[in-house]
Amino acid sequence: MLTERRQSRQLNIGKVAVGGGAPISIQSMCTTKTDDIQATLIQAHAIATQGGDMVRVAVPHPGDAKALPTIVREAGVPIIADIHFSYRLALMALEAGVAGLRLNPGNIRDPQHIRAVVREAADRGVPIRIGANAGSLDRKLVQKHGGATPSALVESALTEVRILEDEGFSNIKISVKHQNVPQMIEAYRLLAKAVDYPLHLGVTEAGPPPNGSLKCAIGIGTLLAEGIGDTLRVSLTADPVEEVKVAKQILQALGLRRSTFDLVACPSCGRAELDVIELTNKVQARLEQMNLPPIQIAVMGCEVNGPGEARDADVGIAAGPGRGLLFSRGKQVGWVPADRMVDALMEEAVKVATELAAAHD
Repeated sequence: MLTERRQSRQLNIGKVAVGGGAPISIQSMCTTKTDDIQATLIQAHAIATQGGDMVRVAVPHPGDAKALPTIVREAGVPIIADIHFSYRLALMALEAGVAGLRLNPGNIRDPQHIRAVVREAADRGVPIRIGANAGSLDRKLVQKHGGATPSALVESALTEVRILEDEGFSNIKISVKHQNVPQMIEAYRLLAKAVDYPLHLGVTEAGPPPNGSLKCAIGIGTLLAEGIGDTLRVSLTADPVEEVKVAKQILQALGLRRSTFDLVACPSCGRAELDVIELTNKVQARLEQMNLPPIQIAVMGCEVNGPGEARDADVGIAAGPGRGLLFSRGKQVGWVPADRMVDALMEEAVKVATELAAAHD
């Protein structure tokens, strides 16, 4: 059982509710230069199509800010502007209609400039994410805590939050990201006790898959299992679409979102009377070519666990030498020959998916 979800305030990134019991949302960030409008829109559409709920874009230059109105209008998904240092770019982004800002007001420094951004964000109902990162903490704070520790991250974030609160602004979400997974986990635990703002989860600079995916799965998954977290980004040195895929897998593994098929398969062992790995790979390849709703499919390879686990899935097969026993929604369908196992499993999956879709209509 998962720990009961932490109670947090709710805010809205465009039409996406974050916190306050809303479903955990998935974010990613474009790797394109934002002033390349066509490339950015192509990537934003790909992220959204894969299942991303919102997309962040970098806005380091005026040309990027000038591209935002078109991107916001045509992206089809809420756009968050990532801005540092320049209050003018923040104001341009807000004028362009972005759904959210990611900035740290301490980087802007001038109170009058901070106040101008806060007032504009408040007038437009646009949330601001405060993001503390282990790699960019103030040197004095690092010296005080003896390193980029969880407590240093939380102090940094709360210092930035207070700047906004002093301006009467509370439409805030917070992240405290670290590349070290145990320290990331501890930072979010500390932060969750200190505030009731919604939390954006992430392991920063996780690296390329598969290692980066594993780091994110462990860090983000641990916190979600503890009821901590309202939205997340899997930060990979890879195509942003891969980030969304891993994020969906994390949520699905925890039972927090079923957005695609869940393939359950035994790891194989000496009891197996056929090549379970080869059979599973064939099933996986076929499933990836299909557009199935969230159903569970099992591929099992021995008489010990096979029948029970195949029966428990929406559709499953307990494979043996020369044939396999097909199950559908807990009932035996019958035996199928080895050369028909994959086809029979796919046909039954489509049938069950169609029945489930009809039941929801």
